[in-house]
Amino acid sequence: MAHDGQDVIAGTEVVIEDLLAITKSTLAPVDRLLDAAKAAVRAIVSQDGKVANALVEENQTAAHGLAWLATYAQSLHQMQLWAEKLQSEDKFTETEQLIHQIAFGEYLCQMTGGIQMNQGEILRLHDLGVATEDQTAFVNAGITSLQKQGNTQAARTRLVELMQEQSANITVGRSGLDEELEMIREQFRRYAVEKVEPFAHEWHLKDELIPIEVINELAEMGVFGLTIPEEYGGFGLSKASMCVVSEELSRGYIGVGSLGTRSEIAAELIIAGGTDAQKEKWLPRIASAETLPTAVFTEPNTGSDLGSLRTRAVKDGDDYKVTGNKTWITHAARTHVMTLLARTDPQTTNYKGLSMFLAEKTPGDDANPFPSEGMTGGEIEVLGYRGMKEYELAFDGFHVKGENLLGGEEGKGFKQLMETFESARIQTAARAIGVAQSALDISMQYAIDRKQFGKSLINFPRVSSKLAMMAVEIMIARQLTYFSAFEKDEGRRCDVEAGMAKLLGARVAWAAADNGLQIHGGNGFALEYKISRVLCDARILNIFEGAAEIQAQVISRRLLG
Repeated sequence: MAHDGQDVIAGTEVVIEDLLAITKSTLAPVDRLLDAAKAAVRAIVSQDGKVANALVEENQTAAHGLAWLATYAQSLHQMQLWAEKLQSEDKFTETEQLIHQIAFGEYLCQMTGGIQMNQGEILRLHDLGVATEDQTAFVNAGITSLQKQGNTQAARTRLVELMQEQSANITVGRSGLDEELEMIREQFRRYAVEKVEPFAHEWHLKDELIPIEVINELAEMGVFGLTIPEEYGGFGLSKASMCVVSEELSRGYIGVGSLGTRSEIAAELIIAGGTDAQKEKWLPRIASAETLPTAVFTEPNTGSDLGSLRTRAVKDGDDYKVTGNKTWITHAARTHVMTLLARTDPQTTNYKGLSMFLAEKTPGDDANPFPSEGMTGGEIEVLGYRGMKEYELAFDGFHVKGENLLGGEEGKGFKQLMETFESARIQTAARAIGVAQSALDISMQYAIDRKQFGKSLINFPRVSSKLAMMAVEIMIARQLTYFSAFEKDEGRRCDVEAGMAKLLGARVAWAAADNGLQIHGGNGFALEYKISRVLCDARILNIFEGAAEIQAQVISRRLLG
């Protein structure tokens, strides 16, 4: 393989501009294939010229598969933009070139050979009803070249060699972000290395809450007010900055990287739907972490079907009394306020009768986690994601002030919640990148240190290939996540982009953790090794903030119009 700004595609040495030209030449065929898939799936799920929900549900493999194909197409577009930007800045080095060609080589192969929606579901073009002629028309010289030579063992081995030489770098390959955002990354990477990574595994094994000192330190660093406007005590920074912070803190420990999620959700709810008085009261407190919020939405037997929630809020003079049960409430015990979704119109059985409350509560302790009157709760023991703990809650006449009805109007709760999902899913995608990077960090060091048959594990091609693909897919997920954040920062609707980032990021995190454990062999199955924790932590990412199937459903319904 040639180095020094050159690479090998289809056995021919080409300069960087030619590599970028080859990858760019594949994008138009990719878009045509996606258009053909949209038309084919639309024909399958339409009745009387309109997309029918019943047919979408009946043909979920095709509908959800379309979402995955679109996610791959968007991923390649974002990788091309990333590569061209770095090239224009004279920063597209051999490392980035290898990541770029491997990404295109692998994803183009999967598009024709089968996209892995998960371990047991492989999506193939015939599942979408794509005609043979459309599949044949997809292939051009650039695609054929990249499919054959883009992701080779030699390319992966060379990438891992460079990764070892550049081990002091924070990311494998340049992120493409500006200097200010990279300075933020460096700050939080240092914090994670010093204050999180040395202690995270012990917190996990002992199933302990993250120490309050960590929360106080993160508050001083501005984590909880990162994207809250300056007029309300925040920093007014971009969603892209939130991604970088979440990524690096989650790389240290997902629990720490997730501490800001509830604050992000609460702040989004209040900014988008709160009254002026609610904004002035709550946003400064959330920004400073004087007030820690928790999100109280999910109920037993409802899961993602929020429209069927049964917890009710009944008028009691100017205030409300809340009765019902909630589950999977993260960080519930020591928080001060709940963003609580409840039914205020008992005549409804769908989302139209739901309202959102900023329900105040008294923080608890280990002896009495829920001291507020009318509220009880118990811990749910979980595999991973333990640093904030999960709880079931029961409300029996729990008092909520009337002034804490979000926006001062009933029946808006579901709409208000939907407005937060973009940011929540972008942030979850960033957390997934951090978890995947943690798996790569741990596994690469183990592969270097562990000797078998007279040499380090990293020198065996199937080990180095696993590490290389971790690095490549982390960069793909990273670029997709940053794209969704940029769209949000520009004020554009980005539920599809955020869903794609979360969909892919969660799969990448799980694959990285699973392959990382495989590299550890039997040791990876031992609780004392960190990779066992990362595996447990990674698994939740495909479920919370909307399971993968829900993400695919949202994406496909938008694509189909």
